Amino acid sequence: MTEFNPQQHLDQLADEYQRRATAIRRDLSGAHSADFAEQVTERENDDVLRALLAEAEDGLQQVERARQRLSAGLYGQCVQCGASIGVARLSVLPTAERCMDCLRASEG
Repeated sequence: MTEFNPQQHLDQLADEYQRRATAIRRDLSGAHSADFAEQVTERENDDVLRALLAEAEDGLQQVERARQRLSAGLYGQCVQCGASIGVARLSVLPTAERCMDCLRASEG
């Protein structure tokens, strides 16, 4: 089993979000059809793209917050209660800010 490297995971995640955001921005900057009916569909697609862009930008912000916690020596600690988040959770979600107990409590 390989050792969990948070910096590597965060870098990979940031690269993925950045590529996604760049591609979406490129798609949004394209010209629309002169045909009105086609424009309606394109504008609806643009709304979806803007929502996807917002998700990618939010992901980048989450990665930045995780990098700040890593630099401060707080990575892997729940920001709410201070408990350990756990390597299994962090390997799946490297930007996790809360332990499962706090996450469940906030959803309930």
